[in-house]
Amino acid sequence: VRFEHGIIASGSIPTKIPAFDLGSPNIWDSTAALKLESIPKSLLVVGGGYIGLELGTVYAALGSKVTVVELTPSLLPGVDPDLVQPLQARLKNEFASIFLSTKVATLAEAKGGIQVTLEGDVPEKQMTFEKVLVAVGRRPNSANFGLDKIGIAVDDKGFIQVNEQRRTSVPHIFAIGDVAGEPMLAHKAAHEGKLAAQIIAGDASLVWEPRAVPAVVFTDPEIAWCGLTETEAKKQGREVKVGKFRWGASGRAATLGRSDGVSKVLVDPKSDMILGIGAAGPGAGELIAEGVVAIEMGATAKDLALCIHPHPTLTETISEAAETLHGLASHFFVMKKKIV
Repeated sequence: VRFEHGIIASGSIPTKIPAFDLGSPNIWDSTAALKLESIPKSLLVVGGGYIGLELGTVYAALGSKVTVVELTPSLLPGVDPDLVQPLQARLKNEFASIFLSTKVATLAEAKGGIQVTLEGDVPEKQMTFEKVLVAVGRRPNSANFGLDKIGIAVDDKGFIQVNEQRRTSVPHIFAIGDVAGEPMLAHKAAHEGKLAAQIIAGDASLVWEPRAVPAVVFTDPEIAWCGLTETEAKKQGREVKVGKFRWGASGRAATLGRSDGVSKVLVDPKSDMILGIGAAGPGAGELIAEGVVAIEMGATAKDLALCIHPHPTLTETISEAAETLHGLASHFFVMKKKIV
């Protein structure tokens, strides 16, 4: 096959833990779990990231008794804790157990499924589950293509190295999506694909320069964010102001019977420019698009607050989060200074 231009879009594959790769049909990766060939009575999810929680939520809704084991002290490591809290509180009722700071030491075939040995503060060190889902992340699908034979550079994590136009080290070959780097999200891949196609079609001026790539965890409640997160700001030592609106003060959330959500806006304290937006609650994935537009257009919190949002809707929670930064929120009082 000969071509003038090529695009590598080979995606990613589930990360495997060699010690857990027993060749057993009772041990799933995310691909096997999506086939939905059966509904297990009991399911252990190894990994409390977005893949494990999304699939765990599905199987719990279908009737499985779901247990989650996460090595770190919190679910969804790296996500702002205040966004995780509403989900974790709900999952405590939906899941049989959630074990944090816990390690899965061994897996072994046993009567009735897979026997699991746990290390950590757990009531039982050995438990048996009908199925085990290993959901510890994904890795770029870049091996065994012969990329090295044509000089395409790959980093130590397996990601194909690309420039601002998504060109590889072989300029007429592009790489997009999961195989070309984080974040590993379908909508990011689609936009990269459009960019590469437009460049190939002749628009050589285009470059990849998004200011905000949205991320959504499709659990119940959903969690969504874009731009800078509070966790990232702390790691960078960057000062930010955070406006937060609890959904307990939202009329629309009350009508849905879901007042446990939260919306937040992060701004630069000097310029008031919006750096990041996050939300947790039903439909958070729909709300976050407004945050992407605000960041991409260079809006300030005051700009967002001045935009009229329809009432009663959950979109108001975004505007009121921005309004709290200026003491203007209609349904949430923020004390600006101590009254003597």
